[in-house]
Amino acid sequence: MTKIEKFELNDGTSLPAIGFGTVNIQGDTGVNSVLTAIDAGYRLIDTSTNYMNEGMVGEAIRRSSVPREELMINSKLPGKAHEYDKAIKMIQESLYRIGIDYFDKYLIHWPLPKQDKYEEAWQALVDAQKFGLIKTIGVSNFLQEHLERIIEKTGVTPATNQIERHPYFNNNALVEANKKLGILTEAWSPFGREINDVLENETIVKLAEKYRKEPAQIIIRWNLQNGVMPIVKASSFSHQKANLDVFDFELSKEDIQEIDALDKGEEGRVEAQHPNEYEEFD
Repeated sequence: MTKIEKFELNDGTSLPAIGFGTVNIQGDTGVNSVLTAIDAGYRLIDTSTNYMNEGMVGEAIRRSSVPREELMINSKLPGKAHEYDKAIKMIQESLYRIGIDYFDKYLIHWPLPKQDKYEEAWQALVDAQKFGLIKTIGVSNFLQEHLERIIEKTGVTPATNQIERHPYFNNNALVEANKKLGILTEAWSPFGREINDVLENETIVKLAEKYRKEPAQIIIRWNLQNGVMPIVKASSFSHQKANLDVFDFELSKEDIQEIDALDKGEEGRVEAQHPNEYEEFD
């Protein structure tokens, strides 16, 4: 089994350098996908209330031969639960659905600044951590101004910020802002999802041939060398294993710059989900 490197967080927690994503997988198919991922070596499983699959993740945990304490389970607070009391109850309900006593990691899914309740939601996570419901707290899709506001309000800095990041939208300015605040960046959809042809991009394919790796492995390595933890998803066991086989090579500085040059700015977002505009009320 591949030995996965780790990232150290600002609260002293260690996270595997690569996490397994579960967006758009549910039911028996999802259970089997998570189980093969665990067999492949993944220990961080990323879900969300809005993925409608927390029960599936819980079933995979129960079926797995890997002890619960060796797995790190992450979920996310939906927009409809940003009010303090709703947030605390949602966290508890998510734990009941999955069938675990605590989350290893829990994030606010979107800031929803038009609602302007993300300070309240963050306070709920801060307190839920004190209550023992969560080990490590963080956010997702937060911009620098959102981060600075919740830090000033509560005195607590998120451990992680999970953001959109792939070669067509590298989000490097936000990655650097996270670093300055001591926050680990996680990359969701590092391959750009189905509407994005990044895995067939000429530059990525050329680098894959140069390093004798797969295009997905090049993108994962690009993230890791930028100090970013990718949340990857693959359905087949062979692809799941391949996505972990990225610790035996390094991209040159020039090759990283070449991938960075593929950035398309705002046009590169996979679903035009700008954190100041996107409304997630479900």
